[in-house]
Amino acid sequence: MSSSQFDHKLGGPSLAFQPLYQQVAEYIKQLIVERRWLPGEMLPSEFKLADEFNVSQGTVRKALTLLTDTKIVSRRQGVGTFVSEHTAQDALFRFFPLQADGKGADLPKAELLDKVLTDPSEGVQTALSLSPKDKVVKLNRRRILDNEFCMLETVYLPAKFFSGIEKREDIPHTLYHFYQTDYSQTVFKTRDSIKAVLASKSDAKSLNIENGTPLLLVTRVTESIDGTLIEYRESKCRTDHYHYQVELD
Repeated sequence: MSSSQFDHKLGGPSLAFQPLYQQVAEYIKQLIVERRWLPGEMLPSEFKLADEFNVSQGTVRKALTLLTDTKIVSRRQGVGTFVSEHTAQDALFRFFPLQADGKGADLPKAELLDKVLTDPSEGVQTALSLSPKDKVVKLNRRRILDNEFCMLETVYLPAKFFSGIEKREDIPHTLYHFYQTDYSQTVFKTRDSIKAVLASKSDAKSLNIENGTPLLLVTRVTESIDGTLIEYRESKCRTDHYHYQVELD
C-alpha cells in the first residue's frame, strides 16, 4: 500500500518463496528488531495489521501464532498482542537452570567481581564470530543462592553491540532484561554445552569449596532475535547440593 506506515516488502526476494503468513511473521519480527514497537508495547490489532499488509486477518493470525510460539511476542486474552520482554521472572524460568537440591526455582543474586574491555581469545572469537580486531567486554561474576556462592560466571559481550558497558556502575543481576532495555539486544535463543571439570585453586577460593571439587562447566552462546551472536559465557556450577535443570516445551 502506498500509504504504508511500515514500508513493507512482503514478497521481496528474501521472502518470496515462503508462505504468506511466514512473510508477515518475518516482517513483523524485523519491525521489532528495528524497535518500531518496544519491549512490552502492544502491536496494532489483527485488523489493522491485515489492512497494513494487504492480507487477510487469518494470515495475520497465523503469523502472530508463529511469533507467539517462538516467544517473540505474547498474547493476552481479550487485550492484545505484545512484544515480549525479559523480566526477572522470565529470566528465572527460561535462562537460569541451576537449582538447589530439594527446592524450587529461585532467582540468584550476582556479585560483579570485575569488568574490562579486552581482546577476545581465539575461543571467544570463534564462539561469537568475531575478528581478532574486535573488542569484547569481559564480566566476571559470582552467583549467590541461599546466601551461598553457587556459580562463577565469565561473560563476553561484543563491544560493538554494548558500547560503554564496561564503564557502567549499574549492571544488574538479570543481564538479559538489561541487554534489551539499555542496548536494544533481545535474547531469542541460547545454546548450552555442559561438561564435568574439577575446581582449580582459584575456583575453590571464590566458591568457598575444596580444591578439586567436581563442578559443571556450562558454555553458552546467545543469539538475538535477528540471529546476531551477542553473548558467550562460561559458568562453573557447584554440584554438591545443586543440580542443572532444563525443561523443554
